[in-house]
Amino acid sequence: MNKVVIVDDHLLIAKAITSIINDFDGFKVLYEVENGKKLTERFKSEQLIPDIVLLDISMPVMDGYETAEWLQKYHPSVKVMALTMNNDESSLVKMIRNGAKGYLHKNIHPMELHNGLTKLVETGFYFPDWATTSLVRNITSGNDTASDEISISAREKEFLKFSCTELTYKEIGEKMFCSPRTVESYRDSLFEKLHVKTRVALALYSVKIGLHSLEG
Repeated sequence: MNKVVIVDDHLLIAKAITSIINDFDGFKVLYEVENGKKLTERFKSEQLIPDIVLLDISMPVMDGYETAEWLQKYHPSVKVMALTMNNDESSLVKMIRNGAKGYLHKNIHPMELHNGLTKLVETGFYFPDWATTSLVRNITSGNDTASDEISISAREKEFLKFSCTELTYKEIGEKMFCSPRTVESYRDSLFEKLHVKTRVALALYSVKIGLHSLEG
């Protein structure tokens, strides 16, 4: 039985999600808390540490970004799935950078929630189609040979690292001491090499090869 904890400051929503998940085979909600700070307090007891944390992003006291980062640092074995109203690339990239292994929008059918949780357990990742397609399958396959076969330059790897940040392409250029046009050339080259079309997909690839944890 996979133990789930819900972190959401909207009590009615949290209770509704609990009711839905408890109807899923193989999943059981241990408890709900209203923010990350409350979660860290519960985690002082080993009996209250779950397999999965379903995490809202916009919360008072300690939001989803801070909570995901704390979990990545102190409880890396706990799988973090964002469940949020935010469906923009910036939020997704930041959650990935902070350790989230899944991302779902609250406006989904319960069966997609079930599928997302199941995939998270089985493969270690689950992201929606709008985030990426083929790259997620590559990441979750556990097959690292594909990345070994792709020739990526040192400068492209540097750009990949910054793709996990909230910096604009202009700001990335300033960090890399090059023009925005050069940054775009790195981006376009990686799009072609990795067969993807979004910055989120580049960020996911960065997670796979370990560049997201480097400081910029």
